[in-house]
Amino acid sequence: MSAPRTMSLWFGRIAASATVLALIVIVLGAYVRLTDAGLGCPDWPGCYGQLVAPTDPSDVAAAEQAYPDAPVDSGKAWREMLHRYLAGTLGLLILALAVIAWRNRADPQQQLILPFVTLGVVLLQALLGMWTVTMLLRPAIVTLHLLMGMTTLALLGWMTLRHLTPGAEYANRPAQINLRPWAAAGLVVLTVQIALGGWTSTNYAALACPDFPTCQAQWLPELDLGGAFRIIGASGVNYEGGHLEPGQAVTVHFVHRFGAVITLLYLGLLGLLAVTRGGSVNRPAGIVLLVVMASQIALGIANVVLSLPLSIAVAHNAGAALLVLALVALNHSTRQHSVSVYQAKGFIQ
Repeated sequence: MSAPRTMSLWFGRIAASATVLALIVIVLGAYVRLTDAGLGCPDWPGCYGQLVAPTDPSDVAAAEQAYPDAPVDSGKAWREMLHRYLAGTLGLLILALAVIAWRNRADPQQQLILPFVTLGVVLLQALLGMWTVTMLLRPAIVTLHLLMGMTTLALLGWMTLRHLTPGAEYANRPAQINLRPWAAAGLVVLTVQIALGGWTSTNYAALACPDFPTCQAQWLPELDLGGAFRIIGASGVNYEGGHLEPGQAVTVHFVHRFGAVITLLYLGLLGLLAVTRGGSVNRPAGIVLLVVMASQIALGIANVVLSLPLSIAVAHNAGAALLVLALVALNHSTRQHSVSVYQAKGFIQ
């Protein structure tokens, strides 16, 4: 087997593995946040100045002496460090993708720009991970950390799909309805909704409206948009447990619910169009999108009705990540269709 072929094979394997690992890191990150372990290690990148979380009594005593304001909770510390270890491994896989892409750059089928873009995103993600700790879970930083994690997942998913279906295969795809701009807009809608979900979670507002479908027994509660979405918070404040006034927390929760309705309507219609009018190229991604969207809405309702059980809350975060992958797959299939349309019309060879 030739060297370019071997490198291409390894690129595909690593891209697929990194995509799966990115999904695991996102879900584990949600578990860490939901179990209040985000500050399980008060420093970064180590834990109480060590490479592993302290568990031995002498190590615990030394850690608490060094960090008197942060008593050691070994369970939380290990959850946080496991998340860091896996995130670090993901970073190494993405670095490997960039190295392979550069070494194999003479191959016309080799993706070159995207691996380096993803490497840049993951470096920014590492900085956000550090700031999450050093800025004491400031909601804007934690929410941006979540969004960058989703972006990393989306980029890796796209790389994997492009590797599995190189451009030479596009000409064989049937030309039907062009959903490409609508699928791209779907990513924007979903990004806004994920940001609202992250803001809800990081401000501990998930149960600010304990009833459903009303909120505080009202269809439209009194809202404080200015106070609820103040991005720049006070410095030196520990945001664990939340800092919003009750009315502001209700506002955050209500806006997230409203966003969920908009997202359901848009992605539901997009999925139906992909299934009924998108042809064989878009139909599988459309079906996955509809199934995941329906599951995500059910999980969101269950979070409220059942008072945020940990398993369902983590599954809700996983559902958001799966929605990202479903939309990436749909955008990829609509791109295949668009290329085949232009080829059919003679615009490209």
